[in-house]
Amino acid sequence: MTSFTVNDWIGFTGVFILLIAYLLQLRNIISKDNMGYIVLNIIGSALSCLASILIHYLPFIILEATWMLISIAALFRKKTAATLQ
Repeated sequence: MTSFTVNDWIGFTGVFILLIAYLLQLRNIISKDNMGYIVLNIIGSALSCLASILIHYLPFIILEATWMLISIAALFRKKTAATLQ
């Protein structure tokens, strides 16, 4: 039987959050502009990035860090747009 490490659990949690956000968006339960969707993407990509850092896997560090930064930018755009209204 395979035993999971803390790194595995962090990665699984991050990927699960990302997949839930994606599923909710595909099923039109939340939109891509919804604050919940953006936050789920930030949290999921941050956890996935952390797991990739812990296992020293550079391709996914780059992928997840980029995903997180794009999601953070979307969050700031949303907050700025809300402030201007």
